[in-house]
Amino acid sequence: MAKVVVTGATGFIAGHVILQLLDAGHEVIGTARSASKADALSKVLSDYAGKPVSIPVRAADLSSDDGWAEAVEGADYVHHIASPIPNFVPKDADELIIPARDGALRVLKAAQAAGVKRVVMTSSMAAVAYGWGNRRPALLTEEHWSDDTNLKDNTPYTRSKTIAERAAWDYVNGEGKGLELTTINPAAVLGPVMSGDFSASVEILTQLLSGKLPAAPRVGFVIVDVRDVAAAHVAAMTAPEAAGQRFLVGDKFMWFAEVAEVLRREFPAYARKLPKGVMPDGLVKFIAMVNPPAKQILPELGRERHISSDNAKRRLGWQPRSAEEAIVSGAKSLVKYGVV
Repeated sequence: MAKVVVTGATGFIAGHVILQLLDAGHEVIGTARSASKADALSKVLSDYAGKPVSIPVRAADLSSDDGWAEAVEGADYVHHIASPIPNFVPKDADELIIPARDGALRVLKAAQAAGVKRVVMTSSMAAVAYGWGNRRPALLTEEHWSDDTNLKDNTPYTRSKTIAERAAWDYVNGEGKGLELTTINPAAVLGPVMSGDFSASVEILTQLLSGKLPAAPRVGFVIVDVRDVAAAHVAAMTAPEAAGQRFLVGDKFMWFAEVAEVLRREFPAYARKLPKGVMPDGLVKFIAMVNPPAKQILPELGRERHISSDNAKRRLGWQPRSAEEAIVSGAKSLVKYGVV
């Protein structure tokens, strides 16, 4: 049994990582901006797991040095999952970039000082697949890096993930040498939410099910189930061959219109709310002016970004659920919690 710290413990991916770590017999400590979130987190985890779950939560904020040394003290491993994910595009990209980059470095420095064996950091497919314009490879792998300087093919969020991950690797390859780092680079994360307070990534489903889109934008994503993202984190924590590796994790690419068809088939009560047909790109740009979450899909218009998860399958024995299962289970949970 290992002592494991999970940062951003109240988040979408973190909740599933915590439960899988506990099921594997590990001792888990969470971090959050306030330790007062412990009771609410325990209730959410317990309700989802169907059994009592309680973990201690230590206060630590990505924007401050305070608390990180205490948070990781005595830990064998750290899962650094905390990172700002916006529901809208901020006016200043640094609102996302600075806490993502500096927060990662704070965690890594504290982990090294505490003698932690390995940090598993949640990065993103965003650190691989963006900034290429129309030059991007047909199949993206961990060898590829996004170009965060190409603002036409990036959002502040995608740039923040690239910059934060590069900073993390630069640190462990420089002054942090000796600390093991592994990154998990998920595609669009769907699957079951644990409460009505959910991740911005699930906006893909809420936008479709809420009737806000009269037609489907010409946008698509590679989809991965949150439970499989968590499984990759847990496997990468102890697999010897995972040290120093990046792991892209995703099932397959689906257009919004294809996601809508899955929802139409599985949730007939929502059929009238689901978009019909494909929306002209010009209309998407207009909607983005009045519907802030839609701004984040503008760099996606008409673009397919395909990834290979062979590295995770080969080194971690990782096998994903289908994109369809991630869509359906995610939608069921949103209905359950009254979000849509």
